[in-house]
Amino acid sequence: MNRIWIENGTFVTMDDARPVVKGHLVTEADRIVYLGEDAPSPAPEAAERVDGSGLVFMPGLVNTHGHAAMSLLRGYSDDQNLQVWLEQKMWPMEAKFTAEDVRWGTSLAALEMLKSGTTTFLDMYDKMHIVAEVTEQSGMRGVLTRGVIGLCPPDVQTAKLEEAKQFVRDWNGQGDGRISALMSPHAPYTCPPDYIERIVEAAHELDVPLHTHMSETAAEVEQNVKQYGERPVKHLDKLGFFSRPALVAHAVHLTEDEIALLAERGVSVSHNPASNLKLASGVARVPELLAAGVTVGLGTDSAASNNNLDLFDEIRLAALIHKGVSGDPTAVPAWEALKLGTVNGARALWQEDRIGCLKPGMKADFIAIDIRQPHFYPQTDIVSHLVYAGSGRDVRHVWIDGRQVVRGGECLLLDEAKIKAEAQACFERLLKG
Repeated sequence: MNRIWIENGTFVTMDDARPVVKGHLVTEADRIVYLGEDAPSPAPEAAERVDGSGLVFMPGLVNTHGHAAMSLLRGYSDDQNLQVWLEQKMWPMEAKFTAEDVRWGTSLAALEMLKSGTTTFLDMYDKMHIVAEVTEQSGMRGVLTRGVIGLCPPDVQTAKLEEAKQFVRDWNGQGDGRISALMSPHAPYTCPPDYIERIVEAAHELDVPLHTHMSETAAEVEQNVKQYGERPVKHLDKLGFFSRPALVAHAVHLTEDEIALLAERGVSVSHNPASNLKLASGVARVPELLAAGVTVGLGTDSAASNNNLDLFDEIRLAALIHKGVSGDPTAVPAWEALKLGTVNGARALWQEDRIGCLKPGMKADFIAIDIRQPHFYPQTDIVSHLVYAGSGRDVRHVWIDGRQVVRGGECLLLDEAKIKAEAQACFERLLKG
């Protein structure tokens, strides 16, 4: 049985009871079996011993919203508002995506996420069987969903819905349990009400959660009121969307009553600070959401609107921007920001009993960060340093399910040179039309 024994390490556990432990961690198969200051006794037999000196270990980061294949469109359209960016730039290019484009765009995203410390990601896109195949190959943990847009004839709506349902049947629980599947209408403004109700019904039938974009821009909220007489939160609630476990992306434009309703329904929010800032969508009311008891995780959105998938960037932004817009330097403290990218993200994806913190019984999903660099000195408060000074470029090693998938900054299961070459070739072909 595979065993790993990390000695002389510093462990940021994300457990409020003991946030930082200096000592030893032992894994057996896919689980953590020991974490403590003293060496384990008896010593684990036939364990791979890892010297943790100069490294900080923490749970793998959890990216709660994205569109991995859109990595192919990084830098293709910047500095536009959401609707122009989406309707005039993204959708026309994405309409040309082949299965191979999705494969190499997703592979590029997986490569970037792994090397910057993300071990679990949610992905909403098309051709999701390709995304699932890449996820399985990469060793990552994926929460995957075929996002459906309902602005099409009824027969096409039905075909998309059946495809989404079949994806759940085919892939939920696959990849040694690392892959789970959801149902996802793209957004209230891209799916007619009766179509959303059909998707909710399918989620009940398949017993899976729901995910969607919601209240990302002020214009979207206004459009929803004009079309349906309600703001998106109440609109989705009336359609039964929150009758299932649900995660909404963005949730930038919320009222006090809407925050209270999300809390009452147990709805989680994926906060995407970099994407929301770049598209000038606004700043979500994260301190108020947290105060109301809403679970808030972090998402990068796609590399086409971010333009990177480094979740440490999102953690830092989440700690900083809410201070700036509120005038309160205590709005989102460093520890809370780090929780958004780990334990909160795990809870938002209904996996808090498996991932998100380091303690015995949890999955062995963790990363090692090199703190022997100038920006980590003087070595004072390691949580502060991770949030305000660290980045994904500091990640040296990554383990998922007790298996090392990144060693010394190199992915062990993905061919980096081939992925970069194929992604470049895909983009150049897309650009030519």
